[in-house]
Amino acid sequence: MNKNNGSSMTDFILLGFSDRPQLEHIISGVVFIFYIVTLVGNTTIILVSNLDSQLHTPMYFFLSNLSFLDLCYATSIIPQMLVNLWGPTKSITYGGCVLQFFFALDLGATECLLLAVMAYDRYAAVCQPLHYTVVMHPQLCQKMVLVAWLGGLGSALTVCSLTLKLPRCGHREVNNFICEMPALLKLACVYSKVIEVIVYALGVIFLLAPLSLILISYAIITQAVMKIKSTARWRKVLNTCGSHLTVVTLFYGTIIYTYMKPQNSTSEDEGKFLTLFYTIVTPTLNPLIYTLRNKDVKSAVKRILYVRKWSAKS
Repeated sequence: MNKNNGSSMTDFILLGFSDRPQLEHIISGVVFIFYIVTLVGNTTIILVSNLDSQLHTPMYFFLSNLSFLDLCYATSIIPQMLVNLWGPTKSITYGGCVLQFFFALDLGATECLLLAVMAYDRYAAVCQPLHYTVVMHPQLCQKMVLVAWLGGLGSALTVCSLTLKLPRCGHREVNNFICEMPALLKLACVYSKVIEVIVYALGVIFLLAPLSLILISYAIITQAVMKIKSTARWRKVLNTCGSHLTVVTLFYGTIIYTYMKPQNSTSEDEGKFLTLFYTIVTPTLNPLIYTLRNKDVKSAVKRILYVRKWSAKS
C-alpha cells in the first residue's frame, strides 16, 4: 500500500496534553490511581454478583454486565494512554487506533442501551413488585442485554467503517489522548455530510431515545414512590434508583454534550477534559456509587469473606 496516500495505514500521533507538559505527570498519576480503582471496584461487583446467591437477581445481572463493560472500556483506553504519558513518544499504530476507536464506540453505545434496560428493571421492581419475577424473567434479561451488546456492535461497525474511509491527506496528529471520532473527523481533508447525518441519527437512537425512556421510567417511579407508606421500603427504592440515576447523569451528560453539539463549538481543551471524564472518571465512579449506597452488596461481601475465613480455619 502506498504510504503517501492520505488514507494510508501509518502510525498516528496522540497529542494528548503535550501542550501542557507540567500537567502530564499529574494526569498520569491520577489516571493510574483511577484505573486501579476501576479494576478493583468493577471486578468486585462481578465476583460478588456471581458468588452470592442472594444477588442472583435481574438488577445485579445488569450491574455485573455494566461492570464488565466498564472494565473493557477502561482497559481499551488507559494502558495506551499511560504509555504515551510516561514515554518519550506519543504514537499509536494504525491497528491500535482502529481498535481503540471501535471499542470506544461499541462499548459506549452498549452502555447507553444498558442503562436504559436498567431503568426499565427499576420501573418493574417499583411499579410492579408482585409481578416482578414474572416480568423480568431470566430469558428476557438475557435477551435485553444481548440486544444492548449487538446494538453497540452495529453502531460501531457503521461509524468506524465510514470514518476510516475518509481521506486524511497525510494528517497523523490526533489532538486527543485517544482515537475518538470527533478528533479523527478533524483529520479528514474533506467534509462528509453523510457521516454527519449518520452520527446525529445514531445519537438520537443511542443517546436521546434511551435517555427519554429512562426519564419516563423515573417519572412513573416517582409517582409510585410518593404512594409508598413504608419508610424502610421508600429508602431502599431511593437508594437503588438514586445510584442508577447518578450514573445516568454523569455518563449521559458528558456524552451528549460531546457528541450532540456541533464539533466546532467545543474548544479542544474542553473536549479533552470531557473525554477524560467519561472515559476515565465514570467507569471508576460507577462501582463506588453502587456499592457505597447499597447494603445488599456490602452484606454479600461480608458473607463471602466470612465463608472464606471459616473455610480456611476448618
